[in-house]
Amino acid sequence: MVGGVTGDTERTSTGPGTGVAAATAGVTFQSNTAEDGEDAVAPAVEIRNVSLWYGANQALGNVTLDIPRNRVTALIGPSGCGKSTLLRCINRMNELIDGVRIEGDVFIDGENIYGPEVDPPDVRRIVGMVFQRPNPFPKSIYDNVAFGARINGYKGDMDGLVEESLRRAALWDEVKDDLRKSGLALSGGQQQRLCIARAIAVNPEIVLMDEPCSALDPIATQRIEDLMQDLASDYTIVVVTHNMQQAARVSHRTAFMLAGDDLVGRLVEFDDTNQIFLNPNDERTEQYITGRFG
Repeated sequence: MVGGVTGDTERTSTGPGTGVAAATAGVTFQSNTAEDGEDAVAPAVEIRNVSLWYGANQALGNVTLDIPRNRVTALIGPSGCGKSTLLRCINRMNELIDGVRIEGDVFIDGENIYGPEVDPPDVRRIVGMVFQRPNPFPKSIYDNVAFGARINGYKGDMDGLVEESLRRAALWDEVKDDLRKSGLALSGGQQQRLCIARAIAVNPEIVLMDEPCSALDPIATQRIEDLMQDLASDYTIVVVTHNMQQAARVSHRTAFMLAGDDLVGRLVEFDDTNQIFLNPNDERTEQYITGRFG
């Protein structure tokens, strides 16, 4: 596991104005400048010319981008633009769907995960995923967290692993006296943090989050957002979100995707989040962020 990159600072957008600045007034952005040291670190994920079809219907067209290590990267865009499809390309989950065909390459730490010698379950051991709605298993809190480690043959201190994972997910203090209680008995926000604890218990390098706050109330959402920023010191986080304010608050880099009349999702723009939200290069990005479509 690569250690966190230090030296993060924050930037806050200036007062209300026109266009994008008005849409993001008062939002604090995560810095992702060269002095943070990112330029000296190889990307965690390199996506190269990825296209995908569901049967005869093309969903992604020639997407290329580098996802920085130990940062939060947000994927934004209207429904149907391929955000979640692209996310699932990073852990090969699309292949679980009948009729899917993928072209292009995805490299993690320099290895092509679509190479003929790569087993998809091995990819998913280093790329965890948290879904849109909390999906704890009908097991105890303890067994939810320990599940992945057990099936992967973990031989260490399971109690210590469960505690550390729950602490990393900011849930330990709330459940430490009820570890044998069913995970299904927790609140929605607690269930989602339990799912995050379960994902990181297997020590992944990358954590994918597909709209992790869409089913949560504002307080629970804030807890998850804070957690994403904390986890980025040890993990590479990629999050799909429809919430523009959330993308601006939590991410260092943002990719804007859009599907044209052909319904094929393509990457429009990828840059530092403050650049995307305050001074985008493509007019379509500004139109989406300011709510003119989508």
